[in-house]
Amino acid sequence: MADNLTVFFLGGTIAMAGHRDGVVQRLNGAAVMSAVPQLAELGRTIDAHDFRAMPSACLGFDDILELVAAAEEAVAGGTTGVVMVQGTDTIEETAYLIDLVWPHGTPLVVTGAMRNPKLAGADGPANLLAAMQVAGNEQFAALGCLVVANDQVHAARYVRKAHSSNPASFTSPNSGPMGYLVEGVPVLLSRPAARMTLNRPASVTDVPVALVTVTLDDDGGLLDGLADRYAGLVVAGFGVGHVPAALADPLAALAARIPVVLASRTGAGPVFARTYGFAGSESDLRSRGLIGAGFLDPYKARVLLRLLLANGASRAEVEDTFAASDGAGG
Repeated sequence: MADNLTVFFLGGTIAMAGHRDGVVQRLNGAAVMSAVPQLAELGRTIDAHDFRAMPSACLGFDDILELVAAAEEAVAGGTTGVVMVQGTDTIEETAYLIDLVWPHGTPLVVTGAMRNPKLAGADGPANLLAAMQVAGNEQFAALGCLVVANDQVHAARYVRKAHSSNPASFTSPNSGPMGYLVEGVPVLLSRPAARMTLNRPASVTDVPVALVTVTLDDDGGLLDGLADRYAGLVVAGFGVGHVPAALADPLAALAARIPVVLASRTGAGPVFARTYGFAGSESDLRSRGLIGAGFLDPYKARVLLRLLLANGASRAEVEDTFAASDGAGG
């Protein structure tokens, strides 16, 4: 079992309090932890840091990369478990970003709250306690970044925020939770497949990546001039990777200039490679140079593509990485 834990607070609903115009950032890490008296029962030394104080909608890639650097320093200093506390809005993206650049066996757990401390049944204290219990448990070592909420443990590469307000909003539609908290004890039920890790770039500022979601009767106007402004593109297509036929040529023209990744807007299941053959189908788009995202949803595909480009990956390397990322890149 771990002897000491490092906790980074980045703000979010868990640290918000009442205001005449709505709840806003008010509480620091010490105040958040004071609402969880059971932390003393963990028998761990807790080193808390107020790293950021902002809604998670305001976080950027570089904030998270700096957080990972700070967490690595903590590991080098002997910490045996890391917890990151943030707003839930972007957890499914920040956790996957961390997972991709976290090469250590030390558990790193991300958590937050759906209900602010002023509401009855606020879930922040329970989630924070559970996250620390998981981060301090050796059976969760070497599993990458984990998301803990509502007494469930999710792998960062699969987790989704599937409801705007429900405390049970976090799900892993392609795999299910990997573990649970049972009477305060973390239980690991399944181990995710071997994960990949990438070099941690200093910044991703110079490689913006766009995400365009295809919709019914889409005219493709959002694609105009996109390659002049972005280093890469993720297209969230219908179903297993389809777009209107009229978008096939514009997407092919973009794919000739920048990497274009094809994902499914459904949020679960893979992009296909060779089943449908009509113009705008997955096989047609793949033949025109688009890269399949496999089981990665559009948000995670964007995170992976941006990291690859920041690391100077070639087109072939981008293709190979997505093909290997979740086993369905085909």
